[in-house]
Amino acid sequence: MTEDFFLRALAGGVGVALAAGPIGCFVVWRRMAYFGATLAHAVLLGVALGFLLEIEPTLAILAICLLLAGGLALLERQRLVPLDTLLGVLAHGVFAAGLIVIAFMEQVRVDLMGYLFGDVLSVSAADLRFIFAIAAGSVAALAWQWRNLLSVTVNEDLAAVEGVPVQRVRMLLVILLAVVIATGMKIVGMLLVLALVIIPPAAARRFAATPEQMVVAAAGVGAAAVVAGLFGSLEWDVPAGPAIVMAASAIFAAGLLVPTRSSSRRRE
Repeated sequence: MTEDFFLRALAGGVGVALAAGPIGCFVVWRRMAYFGATLAHAVLLGVALGFLLEIEPTLAILAICLLLAGGLALLERQRLVPLDTLLGVLAHGVFAAGLIVIAFMEQVRVDLMGYLFGDVLSVSAADLRFIFAIAAGSVAALAWQWRNLLSVTVNEDLAAVEGVPVQRVRMLLVILLAVVIATGMKIVGMLLVLALVIIPPAAARRFAATPEQMVVAAAGVGAAAVVAGLFGSLEWDVPAGPAIVMAASAIFAAGLLVPTRSSSRRRE
């Protein structure tokens, strides 16, 4: 239980949770789950291009997610196709492109299961440094633009009138989401990474009275889910990534059963 690989997995998972929780709050508030799903589907294309170009897959994933994030931020302004339809097309298109590129690389063996569902137990010391650098940078960027991000989330038109650079703030949020998804892929895989972004904030939302409280609580719920999921994986010999997401889902479900102060007042 105290093996180095397990401790690295714990540290890496908690590091991703500390970044994913705060970003996930804005995803929940702004209803950007479709954005996140599209970016998550792009992970496979990044993996394929990484092997094809013989570069580190994580860097290729990060590059593809950032490029797609920039494109999505620009395409959001168009009015020809509804945004949810456009995101659905892009999500499946980039996923299919990744599968096709991998199919052409017959000389390269790709562990698709590891990329689809994560391989947290293989986190290395270099991965840890990368994860915590990303987490620190993401949290610092959120703190730097906190007021502007909240203003744009509450009312974009009013924020623009107040002088907030709305487009730049929105682009920052999409880029941060892309970075977190590219990083979290190592922990729970591309198919489940969005759950680590959305479920902890959803669980924290019931009990937080302020945005700041929700951000802190979301990071805490994510970290708790990582710890519980990894120990559950060790105890019952189940895949670590799905175990982490199930732990987060269990925390969310348990939260629904606990009455909040506002609901208690309504009963009175």
